[in-house]
Amino acid sequence: MVNAIKTLKEENEKGARVNVIEELFYDLNRSRSQVYWTNFVRGIFFGVGSVLGGTVVIAIFIWILGAFGNVFPPLADFVNGIIDAMSQRR
Repeated sequence: MVNAIKTLKEENEKGARVNVIEELFYDLNRSRSQVYWTNFVRGIFFGVGSVLGGTVVIAIFIWILGAFGNVFPPLADFVNGIIDAMSQRR
């Protein structure tokens, strides 16, 4: 009897949680087109942010390699080659 009551209580709590989550979802997203549009815009911003972030990380990495160019001469030649290639593309 105690196990049956405990199981019933757990099932009721689980059902209540599911209902609350569904209500929140449908309150925030009234139509499928709104959900699709929101996800599309999020994807665009994620892509642009990833490209910009990657560019900044690579630029900082090359700058750090250039700072160590005096210590490692072959590294300086490599970095100078990259910088020359970037300068020619402008």
